[in-house]
Amino acid sequence: MVGWDEELLCRLYRTMVTIRFFEQTVEEHFLAGEIPGFVHLYIGEEAIATGVCANLTPDDYIASTHRGHGHSIAKGADVSRMMAEIFGRKTGYCKGKGGSMHIADFSVGMLGANGVVGGSFSIATGAALAAKMLEQKRVAVAFFGDGASNRGTFHESANLASTWKLPVIFLCENNQYASTTPYRSSTSVEDIADRARGYGMPGVVVDGNDVFAVYEAAKAAVERARGGGGPSLVEAKTYRIKGHFVGDPELYRSKEEVQEIFAKTDPISRFERQVSSEGSLSREKLDAIKLEVQELIDKALAFAKESPEPDPSELFSDVYA
Repeated sequence: MVGWDEELLCRLYRTMVTIRFFEQTVEEHFLAGEIPGFVHLYIGEEAIATGVCANLTPDDYIASTHRGHGHSIAKGADVSRMMAEIFGRKTGYCKGKGGSMHIADFSVGMLGANGVVGGSFSIATGAALAAKMLEQKRVAVAFFGDGASNRGTFHESANLASTWKLPVIFLCENNQYASTTPYRSSTSVEDIADRARGYGMPGVVVDGNDVFAVYEAAKAAVERARGGGGPSLVEAKTYRIKGHFVGDPELYRSKEEVQEIFAKTDPISRFERQVSSEGSLSREKLDAIKLEVQELIDKALAFAKESPEPDPSELFSDVYA
């Protein structure tokens, strides 16, 4: 991308590719019966987490969703500990007891994924309130999907954040489907960002498959929040390439629809075409980054498989009661 720092371009590409390779590996081994529970993949949405988190510092916060692997990686979580957690191993982030939907790493500001639809709103808003009360220049981001925008917690959090001018960004990943329900059949507005007006905050719609557009939109929202201007609502339009979960029969849409849309929207392919055509990054550089990432993911997979499972005697440890 002309005018963009090469180091930043490499960082954006490396993050997107890391998310993609991680998720492809998880999918492969889940289908092979090696992973317990459920997994929800972020394939095709990599530009959003990447573009947003590239604007954040390690001290900033994010709160995630059930589809949280991409957010965790973009915020700096360790892929080996993530993989171990997904495999249910003792060396994982939650000692193998939380699985795919409960990865957290407070050391990098990742306050946790969760299985509650709309669970990120209150967590991120609370983190933003704490930052303001402690007079810290920290920012919090609540990632959520189009379905969660209809939950009461969204409206309560948006109202509170705007009233108190909290440093929080509400980041809607509109991937067109809430589980099996098409977005347009359950939501009253064409653009979820329009709801920002009701709470006196900026609302922006951005192409969620363009990492550069996401980066710029997030940059403006982060600067506003960090400068005391209060919250923003950013809606990133994207498309959920995989089913709601691995194994979803996807009876609500056709394979042709998915293939046609992904051919046009794949954020990694778009990035590669753009930087290559402009001469910003060479094909050799892109391939070298892919090779580095593949080695990283291979090591994470080996770490997970070689790690022990939690002992049954630990079943009731690390719980509140």
